[in-house]
Amino acid sequence: MTERAPAPTAPLRARAEIDLAALRANVRALRALAPDAALMAVVKSDAYGHGAVRCARAAVEAGATWLGTATPEEALALRADPGLPSDVRIMCWLWTPGGPWREAIEADLDVSVSDPWALREVTEAARLAGRPARVQLKADTGLGRSGCQPANWPELVAGALRAQSEGLLRITGLWSHFACADEPGHPSIAAQLALFRELVAYAEEQGVRPEVRHIANSPATLTLPESHFDLVRTGIALYGISPSPELGTPSDFGLRPVMTLSASLALVKHVPGNHGVSYGHHYVTPGETTLGLVPVGYADGIPRHASGTGPVLVGGKWRTVAGRVAMDQFVVDLGGDEPEAGSEAVLFGPGDRGEPTAEDWAQASGTIAYEIVTRIGMRVPRVYVNEEQDGRDE
Repeated sequence: MTERAPAPTAPLRARAEIDLAALRANVRALRALAPDAALMAVVKSDAYGHGAVRCARAAVEAGATWLGTATPEEALALRADPGLPSDVRIMCWLWTPGGPWREAIEADLDVSVSDPWALREVTEAARLAGRPARVQLKADTGLGRSGCQPANWPELVAGALRAQSEGLLRITGLWSHFACADEPGHPSIAAQLALFRELVAYAEEQGVRPEVRHIANSPATLTLPESHFDLVRTGIALYGISPSPELGTPSDFGLRPVMTLSASLALVKHVPGNHGVSYGHHYVTPGETTLGLVPVGYADGIPRHASGTGPVLVGGKWRTVAGRVAMDQFVVDLGGDEPEAGSEAVLFGPGDRGEPTAEDWAQASGTIAYEIVTRIGMRVPRVYVNEEQDGRDE
């Protein structure tokens, strides 16, 4: 997991500034949108590139009572963090055969079960651990990834109830995941919600008494109050990014982007016209100009697909990646401007200073903003600001 000290005094080649006050405010805004449901802060993939430990702490401070990860290793690392309250619930859902079931049980994690093989492994681990597992049963209501098919749901529920009667597990949750909640009006949304209600009702008729029932991800949290049930799982929205432009901008939902990615210009130089720039000479200067070297590249998570299109703010003006993004660097055409070496180049942030946003980079790269922030690599230090609550971010 990314773990960095507060802002250093020495200049950095690049930095991803993480505004924890913005994250706490986002948690409060999301809680207000789902006032009758608990909130799970999803901090998988190192909190979408923001740093899982620091973001988890900030989210819990702001009222999140659950944390969610994909892998059990991510969840175990969170449980080992002394900065998190011991009573915060942590759930992980991406399991493969032979996973660390016993360790998860002993760490009091909630684990997801979608298939008989997983039920067998978790019950055997519970026997070895000498304590019941906390198990959430996942239904595939239409996403087609993990989750039990409706036709097999009775078998999974029956098996889990047998194990519960033997004291090997406790069924703590029933859950599923939307496929198209980020596409308003998509017919699958209503169909999945109806099927989820049906499968939950069946499980409860059989005697399941879950602590939480949940299907709402970030877009459903923002736009589908009927899907909130007992718990909402907020991922990308937690970090102040809209799940899709069709749903609205972050500000439409009272959210603020948490990450600002910037670098220090490594070089500024004059070049003549007709000068090739970067590999393949896909950009050739139209005339005499100045070039700025930005010392981050695809090894740092800058999309190579943004070659020729990625926006950067330098000296108060939007510039565009000139030519190909290389492994460690890319170039912008400064159009004759002469900022000093060391000047700031802002790739994306909240947009307050006119800088591009992660969504702008997503559009330039033909991808989604989730990928833009999550892919920022470990060579870029995360610098945390506003770590302490002081009333100003209330």
